[in-house]
Amino acid sequence: MAADEKAQARTEKAKGKVKETLGRATGNERMEAEGRAEQSKGDLRQAKENTKDAFRH
Repeated sequence: MAADEKAQARTEKAKGKVKETLGRATGNERMEAEGRAEQSKGDLRQAKENTKDAFRH
């Protein structure tokens, strides 16, 4: 389960980066903001998984 969550976090971060870059390139501020939000969501998910791993060992 943890591997799935970590993979999902990496996917969210990557999708967010693409959205942010695309939004910036096209001048679409909303898409750029959505990309940053997705990246933050991925960062939070990754931090949660790292915390869980720390307490498992």
